[in-house]
Amino acid sequence: MADMYRGLAESTSRRDSVLGGVGVAVGVVASAVAGGVSARLVLDALTGADTVSWVLGRASGLASYVLLATLVVTGLLLAHPWTRRLRRPGPTARLAFHSGLATFTLLFVVLHVVVLATDPWAQVGWRGALLPMASTYRPVPVTLGVIALWAGLLVGVTARWAGRFVGRIWWPVHKVAAGVLALVWAHSVLAGTDTPLLRVFYVATGVAIAALAVTRYTARTPADRVDALVAGLAGVRR
Repeated sequence: MADMYRGLAESTSRRDSVLGGVGVAVGVVASAVAGGVSARLVLDALTGADTVSWVLGRASGLASYVLLATLVVTGLLLAHPWTRRLRRPGPTARLAFHSGLATFTLLFVVLHVVVLATDPWAQVGWRGALLPMASTYRPVPVTLGVIALWAGLLVGVTARWAGRFVGRIWWPVHKVAAGVLALVWAHSVLAGTDTPLLRVFYVATGVAIAALAVTRYTARTPADRVDALVAGLAGVRR
């Protein structure tokens, strides 16, 4: 019985290690590519734009995406079994950083929406910026952004009032954040990739975050491993 238990434990550990290692490797490579491309994009936006509103709209949209991606990454790390051994920064500091990042994300999203809604050249308008399929410019991609906007507000509001009015409902709703990022990613790719570098940037960041998510959901806590081993032993006994 002891040998059987040990074998199951080693098998689970090897599988988690391989999947986690692949996720880390892919994430590191994609993050490096995304960092280099983002630096180039900033230079292009500052030197190649024709109007101030275009620069502001493009920059605020890109900044919103980067902030949201970072917000989701910090959320994954907060819940990641690998980070439970870290003593610094403490849980309070991590949550404070996550909350502050959410505030900055909201500010840049608001700026992006306002610029698009007030710029006549963008052909979005207030209706297009707030209502689905109401934009003259690329209605489907813009609608993806609109849906992400309202879903993101729902996630933020329920998290802000967690423990007060929404009770435990906020946690399942909070998991919608990953879906919000997917919508924003699709919105960005379909509506905002006016240069090849942007496409590379979005692909690299998307792959990096997906790789981190793989490590998050394949990494097992001690409790998870005990449950898996118990289930395995129960199956063997049958």
